[in-house]
Amino acid sequence: MNDSAESGDSPHEAPPCTMVIFGAAGDLTKRLLMPALYNLMRAKLLPDDFSLIGVARGAMSTAQFRATLAEAMHDFIAHRSGSDHGDKLDEAAWSRLSERIEYFAGELTDASTYEHLGHVLKRKCVRQDDAANCLFYLAVGASLFSPIVGRLAQAGLAQETHGWRRIIVEKPFGSDLASAKKLNADLLRVLNEKQIFRIDHYLGKETVQNMMVLRFANGMFEPLWNRDHIDNIQITVAETVGVERRGKFYETTGALRDMVPNHLFQLLSFVAMEPPSNFDADHVRSEKVKVLDAIQRITAPDVASACVRGQYRGGVMGGRRANGYLEESDVSRTSKVETYVALKLLIDNWRWAGVPFYLRTGKSLARRASKVVVQFKRAPFAMFRETSVGEMRSNRLVIHLQPNEGVSLQFGAKIPGPLVRVGGVQMDFNYIDYFDAKPSTGYETLIYDCMLGDATLFQRADSVESAWSVVQPIVDTWSAQPDIPLATYEAGSSGPALADDLLARDGRRWFPLEPVS
Repeated sequence: MNDSAESGDSPHEAPPCTMVIFGAAGDLTKRLLMPALYNLMRAKLLPDDFSLIGVARGAMSTAQFRATLAEAMHDFIAHRSGSDHGDKLDEAAWSRLSERIEYFAGELTDASTYEHLGHVLKRKCVRQDDAANCLFYLAVGASLFSPIVGRLAQAGLAQETHGWRRIIVEKPFGSDLASAKKLNADLLRVLNEKQIFRIDHYLGKETVQNMMVLRFANGMFEPLWNRDHIDNIQITVAETVGVERRGKFYETTGALRDMVPNHLFQLLSFVAMEPPSNFDADHVRSEKVKVLDAIQRITAPDVASACVRGQYRGGVMGGRRANGYLEESDVSRTSKVETYVALKLLIDNWRWAGVPFYLRTGKSLARRASKVVVQFKRAPFAMFRETSVGEMRSNRLVIHLQPNEGVSLQFGAKIPGPLVRVGGVQMDFNYIDYFDAKPSTGYETLIYDCMLGDATLFQRADSVESAWSVVQPIVDTWSAQPDIPLATYEAGSSGPALADDLLARDGRRWFPLEPVS
């Protein structure tokens, strides 16, 4: 996490480097990576000696590849303008980026592809030391991670003889604990940990990074951030879309594996971590791993009471009928795969003993929203017994991650009038209002940090394995005990009733997906 803004300096451009995208013809490159690089170019954070090489199986010329990306960029800008940003494509910035792009076709498991890549990289040398800086982005399926890294090593392209060589790996980092360990072993067999950047685009959001600042730079929050003052913490990642074209993927994955070991646990670890001694990457990541290690493992007898799984059925969204999961393409009509999961977790350390963390994520829900809700304990009621106050509302801090990034704080205030009545009021902070925040994909910060060698926002091998060690007993129990309920919920709803019961048993309830009226 670059700290130049804190020191009063402007961010400086990244060092000269070549970025190679494997799987460059895919959707990820067009929708997210190229817009992120375009935004970095506009911000003057890409070096003059930057170049981009796209590698994929499809036969295409460099000119055709550039034209495809240009069309995708116009679509990206048009979509953004439709969201009231009013932007037009900066043709000068796109031209500077486009002219640095090259493409060639090759089988990603074929040694000849990497021999050709080696020749292309040598040809791009401007100065030998600088040209050796190379960032390999694996925008491919997880089954290709190990083969590609192995081929890079065999071709001598992963060695840091001159400059640096770094590799970005997209999630999923394994499909269970065993495969996560194997993937880590495969990568670490030919690379060192400092070369590996396991990316989670959620961590590119400003508000996620702001959690550390919010907690550790504000005297009003840090003393309260513990079991003495916090009643519970809720983490929600809700999506309005269904599985769409990902039915085949979801049938082998499900919501638990897809979202919890990465997105939700990364948010949890930022919220619950102890203050690091400094913002050095290893110090921050070590504190995050300690949190994951401290999560009480849910044993088989407790899975049914601490975990809820659900699957969306047909419903109405936006005035139109929405398919149920069993109606989606590439989905078995008898599938028991969950599209929704809710968990109750406890962290067994001094700061959080007894404080429940409630996590939920799902598809085809009422509202797209990612947020962290910190529910503080209620103040004592004693002094209000002789007043008209019926009950004391607890204070609540809500960290909004999407669709709009910001923070809101709810507290009590006296309602005007002769009687003592307390009403809930809310103070809101939106990034776009205070900092003129520019629209982003979430990948800009992460790609830039990787070029700088700052791994703060990327997962380490031990973090990945610790996260899976929490999830694995749940996966195993669901597989071994098919009679554990799979609740259904209507598309366009807030999720299954069983998820409400998960909190109701503790005398609590979810912060609503819909805005409070």
